[in-house]
Amino acid sequence: MDTGSLLIIIPARGGSKRIPRKNIKEICGQPMIYWPLMELSKKFSSNQILVSTDSSEIISTVEKKGIKIPFIRPDSLSGSFTATFPVAAHALAWFEKNVSIMDYVLIVYPTAVLLDINDISSAFSLLNHDNDCDLVMSATNFAFPIQRAVFQNNEGYAEMFEPENVTTRSQDLTEAMHDAGQFYLFRSGALRNEKTLVDLNVKLKLLDRNKVVDIDTLEDFGIANAKMKMLALDKRDFNWNFD
Repeated sequence: MDTGSLLIIIPARGGSKRIPRKNIKEICGQPMIYWPLMELSKKFSSNQILVSTDSSEIISTVEKKGIKIPFIRPDSLSGSFTATFPVAAHALAWFEKNVSIMDYVLIVYPTAVLLDINDISSAFSLLNHDNDCDLVMSATNFAFPIQRAVFQNNEGYAEMFEPENVTTRSQDLTEAMHDAGQFYLFRSGALRNEKTLVDLNVKLKLLDRNKVVDIDTLEDFGIANAKMKMLALDKRDFNWNFD
């Protein structure tokens, strides 16, 4: 696969309410968005990366590392309920109108502090070997069988979502996975047409749970910080810039 025909989109909204300035809040001594950008710099050039943001502070932070941000994300795509794929479709449309038509789009979250460039290479291989595949997404397995999940009913008692599986051995249950919140690798046509996951042929690039963290709360920052130190990511040299 020719990675030169790939556009990388980083959706980095500035208006997080739970964690103000979330995408540039420091983690292991650096703005969070720097971690996935540094990993991407191992394989890709700055002209392949498009950061979609509504924040002048994020623009200033990112441009210090050699990435130019050519537009401000419109207000209509900057709300707290705006989904990722419409934001990415807007960025792709801008790029293809102003720069070049692309064959592939890689969406990487600014919270993907444990991103590994080798996982992205593996995702390319998955997509390249299946012409019917529209998207490869990062995923990981649930730590516990979801068929045994319980909830609290209106009377305050525990109730199983799938009571028919109460006696089924865990090894006989289908293993369930979930979105790892790191990246999506698209054939650009699928994103250009703004299809949803349920409309696409999706393959999973499975990641070890130790390489996955969802950063939504301050507690999550602590968990991510601990995982980064466990993987020795905090020892990296940050004297880097994109070409």
